[in-house]
Amino acid sequence: MMAKADDTTRKQRVLIAEDNEKTRAFLAGQLELLGYSVVGSVANGREAVELTEKLDPGLIIMDIKMPEMDGVEAAKAISAKKPVPIILITGISSSEIPEKVVDAGVFAYLLKPVTKKQLDPAIRVALSRFKEFQGLKNEVNNLKEAMETRKLIERAKGILMKRCTITEDDAFKVLQRYSQKENKKMRDVAESIISASNII
Repeated sequence: MMAKADDTTRKQRVLIAEDNEKTRAFLAGQLELLGYSVVGSVANGREAVELTEKLDPGLIIMDIKMPEMDGVEAAKAISAKKPVPIILITGISSSEIPEKVVDAGVFAYLLKPVTKKQLDPAIRVALSRFKEFQGLKNEVNNLKEAMETRKLIERAKGILMKRCTITEDDAFKVLQRYSQKENKKMRDVAESIISASNII
């Protein structure tokens, strides 16, 4: 059995799942230029799930539309066993996409065609959101509850960003500060914001 990589090394290890060979090659090249090590490159979701267990990557970049198992289903299967930062790539611009990817345990998504300029910021966002999620998981000590909490916090952040015209990071900090000040769980704070928004 392959030894697990330590956290520092694991963060640099990336798995790519994309059925288009040229896109796979492009992503691999750009990731290596950014300082990441591509430890696996596959063409369908089923192989992505299998390789994730074997290779224990620190980041997964995956297309939504793939044969055998699509990216959303693969992300759900991976996240159910062991959460890992996942970025989904899609050619479809739809208001439903953000909701779907959050439900699947995805931490960022990119619209095709993916450019070099998009990739680095998307990775930073995914890693930052994953760090937030790990903090939530530690708070609730339950994977399923942590996933549900993350969905509520994403909604609450969106409300704060829109109402207060602030960045995503600032919205999260507002939630954190209020949580600490009122000695409440992040989930409770998020639910309060969502409820207040629904009334208004």
